[in-house]
Formats: sequence, C-alpha cells, structure tokens
Amino acid sequence: MAAGASSPQVVAHRGASHDNAEHTLGAYVAALEAGADGLECDVRLTADGHLVCVHDRTLRRTASTPGLVSTSDLADLNELDFASWKNPWADLNDEAPERDESLDRVLTLRKLLETTADYDRRVEVAIETKHPTRFGGLVEKRLVEMLRDFGWDRPGSPVRVMSFSFTALQRVERMAPDVRIVQLVDRPQYWPMLRRIIGDDWIVGPGIDLLRENPRLGTRITRAGHDLHVWTVNTVSDLRLCQELGVKAVITDRPAYVLETLGR
Repeated sequence: MAAGASSPQVVAHRGASHDNAEHTLGAYVAALEAGADGLECDVRLTADGHLVCVHDRTLRRTASTPGLVSTSDLADLNELDFASWKNPWADLNDEAPERDESLDRVLTLRKLLETTADYDRRVEVAIETKHPTRFGGLVEKRLVEMLRDFGWDRPGSPVRVMSFSFTALQRVERMAPDVRIVQLVDRPQYWPMLRRIIGDDWIVGPGIDLLRENPRLGTRITRAGHDLHVWTVNTVSDLRLCQELGVKAVITDRPAYVLETLGR
C-alpha cells in the first residue's frame, strides 16, 4: 500500500502497545523509534493532583494490585510495576535483555510531554481525559494548566484533547480555545445529536468497529465538515477502509506495522 496524499497520520495508541506494556515510557520510546507521527494517551488524576497516563480507573489489570488511581498518591504509584503484566514469564527467560525499570513505572503526563518536546522532530500528542471521575472538571483544568506550561495552548500546538464527554471538551474549549478538540464516538445513535452541538472545527473520533458496522457513518461525518481520527486500527483491511474514507489520523497499537504497510 503506497504512501501518498491520502496517507493518514499514524498515532501510537498508548504507545507501541502491541509489543510493550501500554502507557509506559518504554512503549512510547518504541513508538518514537518506529517513526510514529503522534502518541496517544489516557490521563487520570491522582489523589495528590498529578496527571498520570493510565487507562483503567483501577490498578488491577496493569499494576496487578487492588486500588484506584484516584485514591493513590503519585509516590504510591511510583512503587508499582506497570509492565510485568504484559509478559509475566519474562523472568524465566535467561536470554532476555535486562529491563530498565525506569521505563516500566507509572508515567506522568508531564514526563511524556517533556519526552515529546525534546524529540528531534515534531510529534503530536492526543490526550484523552477519562470520565466519569470523582474529580470532574479538575482533570481538564490541570491539563490546560500543563499545556500552558509548555506553551502548547496556542495555535500550532502539537496537542489535541479527546474525550467521550462533550461536557469535558467544552471545558477545554473555554479554557484553551486554540487547542484542537476530538469528540470520541462509540455508538452510531449518538452522531445525529452530536452533529448539532459540537463545534464546526471539532474533529470526530469513531472507533473502527463502529465504521465497519455502519459503513455510511464515516461519510456522513466527513460530509458534515469534520475530520476523522479513528481508533484502534491494527489490520490492513481496517487501514484500507480508513484511507477510502479519507481519515486524517489512525490510532494504532502497531505503529511500525502500519507505517510499513503505508510504505513509510
């Protein structure tokens, strides 16, 4: 599949998460080394006010421990291993390279943005705020404050903010009107309502399953004047569908594979 004008931006979903533990610095470094155009992350707020890159509200799946992100301090999370779950038998492999534990710990959003800012080429970052949460709008407030620290609340910022929550995205737009907004969608029946209320320049982010099961939905969204950013695109057939629809960005667990498929 040759690259060309229709070649979408390739965004690493929670880093290069097919082969690496999601949301770890190791996963993002692998994505950068693969040539990803952008990085995607989910953010949650800790009990002491730090934004961390974690998808689930609980710690059970990725840190193998009970508890919630929202009731944990950052220092507590720093004691946990967020990578072993991905390859639980690694310690039995005598030939495996020694792991750098600094790449396996909880990743703060600030560290991810610093890593991106220091890279030798422009890399975009798609940040999803997770809702519902006990902290409500404080999540977006902290996020916008951090973007201001980097000067990334201005036109030309490499950051865009995503959410399934329309209310959360409204908050971001009010606080940082120059930051790009992505309204995530996971049910076809939501689109007729969303079409009437989202901003004219908002991006729409449907899941690939949604587009596969509702072939006309992608066309309806683009005809309404909105760019499409689609998650999670991991196969040639799904990538081809995205290209046919003129999708501007594909979010994938396999950035190296998708880039190779695109001829890049």
